[in-house]
Amino acid sequence: MPTHAEKRVLRYTPEELFDLVADVQRYPEFLPWCVGARVLSRTETELVADLTIGFKIFRETFRSHVVLERPHQVHVRYLNGPFRYLNNHWRFTAVDGGTEVDFFVDFEFRSRILQAAIGVVFNEAVRLMVRAFERRAMLLYGRRPPGVPTPAPAPS
Repeated sequence: MPTHAEKRVLRYTPEELFDLVADVQRYPEFLPWCVGARVLSRTETELVADLTIGFKIFRETFRSHVVLERPHQVHVRYLNGPFRYLNNHWRFTAVDGGTEVDFFVDFEFRSRILQAAIGVVFNEAVRLMVRAFERRAMLLYGRRPPGVPTPAPAPS
């Protein structure tokens, strides 16, 4: 059903962007329609979290298993909630001048009413969400003008 894929280059390191996306419990602070987040379990390579989304009169909570492949990928596998399915991934590839971010989301609500409501605004909603992550990176890591190299990764 609704699918969105987007690639863009941001002037941050893969590690910085990975950390931002993996910090699920902070999503309600900056992500539109995310009104709650609860991490149920977490290790270095995975987490299970409940996210609550609110849109107009709708409020739904869903659980996901998130695989963290530092610093290059975040894969989200839907466990339960209001969707028939949800597929989501983030990929971070270092490129000249920053990181190419490859974002993909595909889902379908169980409820036809919810599906119809989100279908009308889906593309704009996802664009707003991706921009919210970009604004969050600016807030956390500062603005980086063109030509300013991103910080080198910390030694392992």
